[in-house]
Amino acid sequence: MKSREINSLFKNLSKAIKNPKSDLKYKSKFTLLVSVVLSAQCTDVSVNNVTKSIYPKYNKPDHFVKLGQKKIEKLIKRINFFRNKAKSVYLLSKQLIEKHNGKVPNNLEDLHDLPGVGRKTASVVLNEGFGLPTIAVDTHVFRVSNRTGLAYGKNPDEVQKKLYEVVPKKYLKKAGHTILLHGRYTCKARAPSCKTCVIIKYCKYNSKELR
Repeated sequence: MKSREINSLFKNLSKAIKNPKSDLKYKSKFTLLVSVVLSAQCTDVSVNNVTKSIYPKYNKPDHFVKLGQKKIEKLIKRINFFRNKAKSVYLLSKQLIEKHNGKVPNNLEDLHDLPGVGRKTASVVLNEGFGLPTIAVDTHVFRVSNRTGLAYGKNPDEVQKKLYEVVPKKYLKKAGHTILLHGRYTCKARAPSCKTCVIIKYCKYNSKELR
């Protein structure tokens, strides 16, 4: 896409999605981190339904370390892959205490070093929790980026790299969530709402519905 088309694309998306932010409910940077870890291969709604009864009582690294892995499993057993995620939450809580004085680090390297935290999770936390201009490429961002031609890529890393190259600086901070929400509610995987899409003129998806 040409730079003027990219600017127009984000201008249209920004008008349609005025205040893009995560659908996850959290109380602090730490609970945001936990929620993002829990949300892997799981909907934000499912995570919120579980954490709404957890965070009022357990919301700090030492809380989860004291609970231990087995008790964490019981608390999150309704979430997909709850055993692996409980292990990650326990271990990352322990590491935060041991290496970061219980604080969530504000850089990609230290976040990525935490158990169960990949680049996507780290990027979400940095953007949502610290307000940094990072872009997390999930299935929605990946899909929209490829369908529009904004950032072609065979995998999330390729798409992320390209997005950093082409997204205008003034849109960079909100770009990830804006594209994600457009993908989640409009440019859906199986039944995209093409008739209400504000960036349809940039779409290169062969199966788009224009009638």
